[in-house]
Amino acid sequence: MRKIYLLLPFIFILNCSFDKVAKHHGVQFLDKKHDNLVINQTNKNDIINLLGKPSTKSTFDNDVWIYIERKTSVGSIFKLGKKELLVNNVLVLEINKMGLLSSKKFYDKQSMNDIKIAVNQTDPVYRKRSFVYDFLSSMRQKINDPLGNRAKRMKDN
Repeated sequence: MRKIYLLLPFIFILNCSFDKVAKHHGVQFLDKKHDNLVINQTNKNDIINLLGKPSTKSTFDNDVWIYIERKTSVGSIFKLGKKELLVNNVLVLEINKMGLLSSKKFYDKQSMNDIKIAVNQTDPVYRKRSFVYDFLSSMRQKINDPLGNRAKRMKDN
């Protein structure tokens, strides 16, 4: 019986894995697959066969298809299980009206860090007594004096 008690923890320890568990989102190996896309030769059907349906579509002058690859894993024990971003790739494809690939832009984690974001802010333009302020103050006045007795007393004095 004592051997069973010693054997159980040993079995649990053997089943533990020391490899990190990675969670994938989107198209896997997007960095390798986008090399197969040739501008002005690859059409919509080829793109769908290679990459699948896009994560996001938008239609302006041309169709813009966006493919995303994201891979996260739990960090080291020193980071207390905080998620670590391993791969963050975005592929933006622009397709012309004939259905051919007209441009492609690939962004990885490093190139996204290099993108500059404007820090200028616009100040809100509003006046102190806006329509909403006037409306709410009239509602407050009606709630405080629903019959208008105060206004009548003020006229009499």
